[in-house]
Amino acid sequence: MATKKFKCEVCGYIHEGDAAPAKCPVCGATADKFTEITESGDTAPKKKKGFDTNSNAYTIVYAAVMVVIVAFLLAFVSSSLKGVQDKNVENDTKSQILAALCYDKATVDVDETFKSVKDMLWQDGQLVDYTGAFRSSYGTAIANGELHVFVADTKDGVKYVLPMTGRGLWGGLWGYLALDEDKQTVYGSYFYHESETAGLGARIGETDFQKLFQGKKVFAEGSDEIALTVVKSGAVKQPEVEVDGITGATLTSNGVAKMVQSGLGMYKDFILGGQNATAEAEQTACCGAAECPDAEGCPCDAAACDSVACDTAACPMAGCPKEDCPMAGCPKEDCPKGGCSEAGDCPKAVGCPKAGCPNKQNTNN
Repeated sequence: MATKKFKCEVCGYIHEGDAAPAKCPVCGATADKFTEITESGDTAPKKKKGFDTNSNAYTIVYAAVMVVIVAFLLAFVSSSLKGVQDKNVENDTKSQILAALCYDKATVDVDETFKSVKDMLWQDGQLVDYTGAFRSSYGTAIANGELHVFVADTKDGVKYVLPMTGRGLWGGLWGYLALDEDKQTVYGSYFYHESETAGLGARIGETDFQKLFQGKKVFAEGSDEIALTVVKSGAVKQPEVEVDGITGATLTSNGVAKMVQSGLGMYKDFILGGQNATAEAEQTACCGAAECPDAEGCPCDAAACDSVACDTAACPMAGCPKEDCPMAGCPKEDCPKGGCSEAGDCPKAVGCPKAGCPNKQNTNN
């Protein structure tokens, strides 16, 4: 026989049994205060469906579902905006390159202006077109020997922008150095940082500091070693190659100095290649001159032509077959005629008797 249930109308106590208790064990109410509970009655207890919202299981499941939903929404938004984000990053990098070319980063029309800039690579001693996707950072590329050179056609002529990276006091540094067409003089620069101290090291990102590089030389006079650097504020001794550091930010200034030195060092062959190409052009022009490079009216300097071997009868260079080749100052064994037997016969010897030789003995003295 099924057990019956009785409810105390005074305190709500539920009693199970064949009959109501004589006295409520909770409030002491008599049996007449109890009402039998039937399954179809309004007083029948109702079972809760689903999770108990006060249980730990419900809390865990709810949190997990919310995390999945939020993660999905974030992934969807990120995927939808990726193209815009990548374009913004690319434009920011391009604007930094243009800033090194002395454009105002805040106002320049990046898309239009960057059309005059060509992304190239320095490979095997020559510039070649870069055909990959545009890079927004160059630290890894440089470390792997991928040397980008941005060739820009500006109102001041052709300029070359070289990317470089380094370390500051608190984090990474990066920058772009623009060189004149001769590759020996700085046209402009741009530097920035990850987390340098505001008001101190962070000032490397200000135009006042960046403008200090303009007009500086890459090499010191008579040297082919990278000389451009940043020195402690007020310690400049070679103004043609040294830039004043930032007061109170010595470590960041040192980081910029190392970045510039190592960065230009990676491109040294490219820089010297430009220097050598200029000399070669001058030598080629001289090689076509019929006159002696020491003679009055010669189109080029004799010293720049001495290393050029020429096989034309008109060219007065090393190895020239011309009988009166006037190679000034050469010792007997280096006589360009190749057959001098006496010092007096060498057209480089002081007092050379050869007609047309710049060292010809002046008989009037």
